Amino acid sequence: MIPSSCRFCGSALEHAFCDLGLSPLSNAFVAPARARGPDVFFPLQAYVCSDCLLVQLDQFETPEKIFNNYVYFSSFSDSWLAHCRDYVDQIVPALGLNECSRVVELASNDGYLLQYFKERGIPTTGIEPARNVADTAIARGIETICAFFGESLARTLAADGLQADLIVANNVLAHVPDLNDFVAGIGHILKPGGILTVEFPHLLTLIQQNQFDTIYHEHFSYFSLRTCMRVFAAHGLRVHHVDVLSTHGGSLRVHASPAAGERPADSSVADVLNAEQRASLDRLEGYLTFQGQVDRIKRDLLTFLIDAANRGKSVVGYGAPAKGNTLLNYCGIKRDLLDYVVDRSPHKQGLLLPGTRIPVHAPARIHETRPDYLLILPWNLRDEVTTQMAVVRQWGGKFVVPIPEVTVLE
Repeated sequence: MIPSSCRFCGSALEHAFCDLGLSPLSNAFVAPARARGPDVFFPLQAYVCSDCLLVQLDQFETPEKIFNNYVYFSSFSDSWLAHCRDYVDQIVPALGLNECSRVVELASNDGYLLQYFKERGIPTTGIEPARNVADTAIARGIETICAFFGESLARTLAADGLQADLIVANNVLAHVPDLNDFVAGIGHILKPGGILTVEFPHLLTLIQQNQFDTIYHEHFSYFSLRTCMRVFAAHGLRVHHVDVLSTHGGSLRVHASPAAGERPADSSVADVLNAEQRASLDRLEGYLTFQGQVDRIKRDLLTFLIDAANRGKSVVGYGAPAKGNTLLNYCGIKRDLLDYVVDRSPHKQGLLLPGTRIPVHAPARIHETRPDYLLILPWNLRDEVTTQMAVVRQWGGKFVVPIPEVTVLE
C-alpha cells in the first residue's frame, strides 16, 4: 500500500525507499498474561517524495494509540544523559539564559534534559503526550504539560503568556504525523529573538551506515538537512547553524530562528548540504538503492545466528529498543536463535518483545546464564554497553553488533 501523498508537500508518493515487510508497533510490548493473544502487524514500508525528498511511512495508528502509555524513558541511558548535560553547559552561556529566561522542551519525556536547566535556576516547561512518562517528570519537580504539541495548543499557550527564549525538540520531529501543524506551532511560542534546536537522526548516516532498524511505525519521517530546511522555511524558520553529533548512530542538531531575524546561516550549514549532495541526496536517485544494503545485513545476521546455534553457542540480546524490534521482526529472529534480551529499564523487564515474543529480563540474568555471545541491539550505545557488561569477557563471551555490519567485537 503506497501512501497517497507526502505529509509535507502533498505530492504523490510513488517511489519505495525501503520495504521491511510486516511488523508490529515497535514499543507494543506484550504482558505475559496475554502471551497467547495475537500481535497486530502493519506494513513497514518507507517511501520517498520525488518533490521534497522527505522519506516517510504511512500512518496506521493514531499518535494517541502509540504514545498514550509509552515504555521509553530517556533517563536510562548514561551516555544520553551526559550528552544532554553537555548541551546545557554549552547553550546556557551561549544564549545568556538565566532566571528570567524560559526553556520549553517539546516531547520532554521524563525530564531527562530539563532537570539540568532547573539545576541552574532557569524556568522550564515540558510538553509530553505520554501520561505515564509525564507523571514521572512531574514527580521530579519538572513542570510538564501532558498534551500533544501542535498549532492549536501553541496558540493557547501563547495566549496564556508562554513565550520561549529556547525551544528544544530532541528526537521528536520524526514522531509527528502532522508535520506542518507541529512546526507551525513553534512560531507561536518562540520569542522573536529566540532559538530553536532540533535533534534528529541524519538520513545521510542512516543510508551510509545501513541503519534500517531505525525505521519503525513510531517514526513517521526521516530527514536530511535539505528537507528539514525546506519544512522550516515553509513556517517562517531559518536554519543558521548545524552540529554534527554521534548520538543515535549519527544525528544533526539544527539551530533555527525566526526568518525575520538577523541570524544568517554559517558555514556549518553549507558543509552538511554539500555532504548530502555528494551522496546524491539532493536527487531521487540517491534514495533508490538502499533496499539492497538492507537485505545483505539480514542475510549476514541470520548466517551468524544459525551458525552459532549449530555450534551449540548461546546468544542473548542486550537492550530492548524500538530499533531492536524492527531488526528482529524483519529478520524473523525468535527464541530458537536468541534466548532472551535484557534491559536496564524496569518498565520493560518481565514483558515480551512485540512480534517475536522474546522475553525481557534484568541485566542480572546475563550473569546467571553466561552466554557465549551478547548481541547489542542498541548498537549506537556499543561503547556504553561493552563497558557496563565487561564481565562477559571473563567467561570468554563476546559482543556482537548488527549495524553497520555484523561484527564480533574482539
